[in-house]
Amino acid sequence: MQKVQKTKKSRSLAEKINVMRASVMGANDGILSVAGIVIGVAGAKSNSYAIFLAGIAGMLAGTISMAMGEWVSVSTQRDSERRAIEKESAALDGHYDDEFDFIKNKYQGTGISEELALKATQEMMSDDPLDVAVRERFGFNPKEHTSAIAAAMASMISFPTGSILPLVSITFFPENIRIIATVIAVVIALSITGYTAAALGNADRTKAVFRNVISGVLTMIVTYFIGSLFAH
Repeated sequence: MQKVQKTKKSRSLAEKINVMRASVMGANDGILSVAGIVIGVAGAKSNSYAIFLAGIAGMLAGTISMAMGEWVSVSTQRDSERRAIEKESAALDGHYDDEFDFIKNKYQGTGISEELALKATQEMMSDDPLDVAVRERFGFNPKEHTSAIAAAMASMISFPTGSILPLVSITFFPENIRIIATVIAVVIALSITGYTAAALGNADRTKAVFRNVISGVLTMIVTYFIGSLFAH
């Protein structure tokens, strides 16, 4: 009973992390993509309606693209993991000793003695050999499942949520300050998403924020420059 509860807890945590990752990246892409679009159009036109329309079109296209991309990506990952589990199950049925030796040698390669590696392998394989064999040979836990639909829904919600900020900034700020106001708002938002993404991945927060902000600023500079070439 305790083992089942532990498995469910582990699965739930993996699913939550996957959804959080999709949400943060969806919001980040929404901010960056729509900011690039509206800043680029603003460089070419001063018509607020045209800028707003371009931003809405980008938001809708990006929302569908992100959601479908997450669904395809996670589904493909799960298909690959499923094939790996089937392959390992067949290997255990037909060549159990070979798989046992592979795991033992892998443990021994970490620096422990052959006797200890043998004992560890025996204990691990006695409980759930397929789980252990898949984890050691393919590097993933077969009991952890990520939901393609949950990831897609997270992106579908977070992308337009993130894109609202640059869209509202460029539309409602006065014409003489709307571009700089949008840039400032986007930089702040990208700092938040960059920090959050780094926190989820246990990475360097400062570097993540710096990379995110730089990529956003460069995107807006390039799109504004290209838009200004078509200004009339």
